[in-house]
Amino acid sequence: MLIVQVFVHVLPDHVADFVAASEANAAESRKEPGVVRFDLLREEGTTDRFVLLEIYRTDDDPARHKETAHYAAWKTAVEPWMASPRKSVKYRAVSPSDPAAWRSA
Repeated sequence: MLIVQVFVHVLPDHVADFVAASEANAAESRKEPGVVRFDLLREEGTTDRFVLLEIYRTDDDPARHKETAHYAAWKTAVEPWMASPRKSVKYRAVSPSDPAAWRSA
């Protein structure tokens, strides 16, 4: 499994648009066979800082995700709304080590 956190800082005037576009992208992403979880989180105490928490079954699944129409639409829409370029960090699960324990409820 590959776990990715994408950190996004959004321009204040575009927060509502970003949330709407990101919720739509996340909903479609959760339907992908290679996606275990796809969550949109807002940093506590802020209105304009977000994290996308993406958990993929294999190392190849993020690339498949980036080939989807919903990802392309999201990226095109949200890039102009970002206060700075988004940054991602990749992780490997330590605990729980069983991928079945990470399945979304």
